[in-house]
Amino acid sequence: MDAVFEQRLSEIETAFDEVESSLGDPEVLSDPSQLAELGKRHSDMKDVVVDIRRWRDANADLSEAKEMFDDPDMAVLAVDLESEIEALESRIRIALVPKDPNDTKDVIMEIRSAAGGDEASIWAGDLLRMYEKYAEHLGYKIELMGSSPAETGGYDKVTVAVKGRGAYSKLKYEGGVHRVQRVPKTESQGRIHTSTATVAVLAEAEEIDIDIDPNDVRVDVYRSTGPGGQSVNTTDSAVRLTHEPTGIVVSMQDEKSQLQNKEKAWRVLRARLLQVEQEKVQAELAGARRSQVGSGGRSEKIRTYNYKDNRVTDHRIRLTIRRLDTILEGALDDFVDALAADEEAHRLAEGS
Repeated sequence: MDAVFEQRLSEIETAFDEVESSLGDPEVLSDPSQLAELGKRHSDMKDVVVDIRRWRDANADLSEAKEMFDDPDMAVLAVDLESEIEALESRIRIALVPKDPNDTKDVIMEIRSAAGGDEASIWAGDLLRMYEKYAEHLGYKIELMGSSPAETGGYDKVTVAVKGRGAYSKLKYEGGVHRVQRVPKTESQGRIHTSTATVAVLAEAEEIDIDIDPNDVRVDVYRSTGPGGQSVNTTDSAVRLTHEPTGIVVSMQDEKSQLQNKEKAWRVLRARLLQVEQEKVQAELAGARRSQVGSGGRSEKIRTYNYKDNRVTDHRIRLTIRRLDTILEGALDDFVDALAADEEAHRLAEGS
């Protein structure tokens, strides 16, 4: 065992003991925000500390067993202890890999129709329903932020907030182009069409996460409109925010209250600016990467949903599952777990 690894484990144990001690401090107990922060740190560290202490105990037991190696029972115990130590060390090393700082955040998800006309809008609506079912399965809450319904069904664009512990860690892999291959209901010849919708997944930013100068944001109010351009509101309740330094524009019009639309628009703007800031950091560390949704073209896709063969393929990890019907009902765990494992493997490789 290398000295650096051993020192890191000792530092973690010391930090955990300090947090545990602080949780009993009367000053901390009287400060709800500090108590909540320390409680979260304690919860985040507890499992790895338990593994570290089990690993230490197993190493001590192995040393004793090796001293009595002539005893057949001790020889068998030593083999078992070596296996346990190896498994514990592997788990500890994985736990020490830096996590995505956004993983615990809530999510703002934007779904837009892309290539394929009316069918793309219908597909965007189908994706929204899939995510609603998945969120329900996880016990998350979904809040409609804004929408542009299409006249033929579905959405040209729909924005929702997903709230729940670890929402971003589960949904972050959904960002990209989702391609569907099926016979549209309006297709009289029975021909298969290919359409796409884009999904952007943004970590919802708290005000403390990103500082926005109000002077950099132009606020415009206007009258809400519905599909086809008809007026649906006789007051100027719709809100458009323009962040002039970046050119990011956010519009909200679903609520009848201008104040509510403005509050939702600010939430989306903060999330988009947080993404911009984090991508700048990532670009400096690892080179610029392609944005999540590209141009939305049929050839750009992270996942293909094929109705004829009842299959869904995730092209990033080359995983195909022949249960399209259940996946569209929100059964996304197999894809999410495989993508998380792939991300973890890459992080381990980068950290080794």
